[in-house]
Amino acid sequence: MDTTIEGGFADLVLGAQNVFRAVMDALARPGTVQSIASDAAPPAPLTPELGAVALTLCDHDTLVWLDPVLAANEAVTLWLAFHCGAPVTADIGAAAFALVSDVALLPSLDCFGQGTDEYPDRSTTVVLAAAAAPRAVTLKGPGIKDQLTTELPLPGGDFIDQWAENRARFPRGVDLLLVRAGTVVGLPRTTRISEA
Repeated sequence: MDTTIEGGFADLVLGAQNVFRAVMDALARPGTVQSIASDAAPPAPLTPELGAVALTLCDHDTLVWLDPVLAANEAVTLWLAFHCGAPVTADIGAAAFALVSDVALLPSLDCFGQGTDEYPDRSTTVVLAAAAAPRAVTLKGPGIKDQLTTELPLPGGDFIDQWAENRARFPRGVDLLLVRAGTVVGLPRTTRISEA
């Protein structure tokens, strides 16, 4: 099997529509788990969920930053080039999307493109394959009635402090999509995160 040309959506339109709907629902309702019904099968270490989001949201006009493990894998870069046409950039601040295959490879959030007050949409959306152990957190903000206490596979260390700084930059700042096990959870920059 040629991994460069295999592993895309069996039905390109339906596959992209399903994933797009899941991502939009995830961002509209932060912290809720949405199913990604996808048959995408990219080469490892690009997970099926990372691949499905890339197939849906990235195209030849979309600069994509890859974590060092993904960027060093020729099968991954060829698969993305063939299926998405998205140019890969080493300039983390210029990327519209960042694909991160492991929480240990996630750079500091302020390294990514933050957008500007006039064009906040020019920031980076980080898509993180979250295999970390779930942490109990409380979420508040737009799309959440009162508050939501849940468990999310967030990075450890000072991530919650970094997220607070990210939120304080509003309307600038990054948005985060956590993907794993056929699901996506959205955390837009407007969401407050605190330990539960």
